[in-house]
Amino acid sequence: MRVGVLTGGGDCPGLNAVIRAVVRKGEAVYGDQLVGFRHGWRGVVEGETVELTIGSTRGLIHRGGTILGTSRTNPFQSDDGVARVLDTLQRERIDALIAIGGEGTLGAASKLTAEGVSVIGVPKTIDNDLAGNDYTVGFHTAVQVATDAIDRLHSTAESHDRVIVVEVMGRHAGWIALHSGMAGGANIILIPEVPFDIDQVCRYVEARFRLHYAPIIVVSEGAKPKEGEEHLHSGEKDAFGHVRLGGIGEYLANEIEMRTGKEARTTVLGHVQRGGTPTARDRWLATRFGLHAIDAVATGKWGMMVALQGADIVTVPLAEATKELKVVDTALYAEAEVLFG
Repeated sequence: MRVGVLTGGGDCPGLNAVIRAVVRKGEAVYGDQLVGFRHGWRGVVEGETVELTIGSTRGLIHRGGTILGTSRTNPFQSDDGVARVLDTLQRERIDALIAIGGEGTLGAASKLTAEGVSVIGVPKTIDNDLAGNDYTVGFHTAVQVATDAIDRLHSTAESHDRVIVVEVMGRHAGWIALHSGMAGGANIILIPEVPFDIDQVCRYVEARFRLHYAPIIVVSEGAKPKEGEEHLHSGEKDAFGHVRLGGIGEYLANEIEMRTGKEARTTVLGHVQRGGTPTARDRWLATRFGLHAIDAVATGKWGMMVALQGADIVTVPLAEATKELKVVDTALYAEAEVLFG
C-alpha cells in the first residue's frame, strides 16, 4: 500500500518518533511505501510530498518538532479544499492516510472519512484534551518542562519574598497546570474548568506569607475569574476557529499586588513547553502509537484513532475523539485544592 503521513496543528515533542515507528513497521513488516505530506493539511491540499523510508527516518526518536513541518490549515475552510485533497490523494495513488494531530487536525480527518478517504488518526497535543484517550503525544514533555521551570522559580520567589505567577498552556483544558502544579509544589493551581475567586486567591497568598514562604501560583492560559472572561492575546482565530489565549498571568499578578501589597511577577512559559527533546515517556508512547497506527492501516480500521487506555493501545472512532474536549474532572481538581495556601 501507499500510505500518506502528515503532522498538523501545533508542533510538539514526539512527532518524529511517531513518524519513525510508522515507517519502520510499514516498510519492514507490511512492505508499504510511505509518503510524507509537508506542513499538515496544507501539503495535502497543495500536493507537497516527500518520500519516507527507513533510511531517511533513522535517528529521529530523540528529535523535537516534526521533519514534515506543520500548519493549522483546514481543508474545509476553502470552497475547493476538500476537492483538492481528494485530487492529491488520487494523483499520488495514496491508499491510506495517517493524520497525526490534535482536535483540529483530527476533526478534519474525521470529516474526510465521509468523503471516502481512508484515514487513521494519532493523538498528539500538549493539551491532552482528546476524548477516549488517557494521554496524548507531547503532554508529558510539556508537563516536565513546566515542572522544571516551577522548581527553578521557587528559589527566586523565596529569595525576593515575592509571588511568582506561572502561566502555562492548555487552552480550555487544565491538564498541564494541574499536573505540573502538583508535581512542582505550587501553592495555588487555577484551571479553566473551575472559575476562580480572586479574593480567595489573595487569602491563600497571605496565608503562605504568614508561614514565611513565597507563593507559587500556576495558572492555565484559559483560566478565568468567577465574574469575568478568559483573557485573549488577540481577537484573531486560526483556521479551526481557535482564539489565541494569554494574559491571565499578568492580570493575576497585578490584582495580587493591588489587593495584598505583596510584590508579584509573572513568568509565561509559552512555546518552550512544546519545544525540544521529548521525554522518555513521550518517546515510548509515540512509538507505540506509530506501530499501532500502521497496524490499523493494515486491518482497514478507517475513521479510527489509536488511543492509550490504561496500558493498552486501542482504537476509538475519530468522530467520538473529536466531538468534545476531554477536560479535567472537578474531583481531580478537588484533590489538589487540599494543598492550596
